[in-house]
Amino acid sequence: MEKITLTMPASRALRGRALAGVVGSGDMEVLFTAEPGQTLTIDITTSVDNSRGRWEALFSRLQTVSSLPAGTLTIHDFGATPGVARIRIEQVFEGVSHA
Repeated sequence: MEKITLTMPASRALRGRALAGVVGSGDMEVLFTAEPGQTLTIDITTSVDNSRGRWEALFSRLQTVSSLPAGTLTIHDFGATPGVARIRIEQVFEGVSHA
């Protein structure tokens, strides 16, 4: 297991919390908690060692196509593909947007 913490600039304010996915399904789960500020802190626990570069690339890509919200994003990954990871992350951001 590898633990990764990333910090990204945030330019969007949201309120609330959201959960997407289920780690026990062999997939991943993502929990987002909105917080005031200008930073998104991402705490990742993954079964895939040496994956920091993949996660950094994923969040850099997300940042270029959408503004990231301020808060804490907790990810429990059980080897999900980058496509599934992006879907789960976008699901929690959308869930909080509509809360």
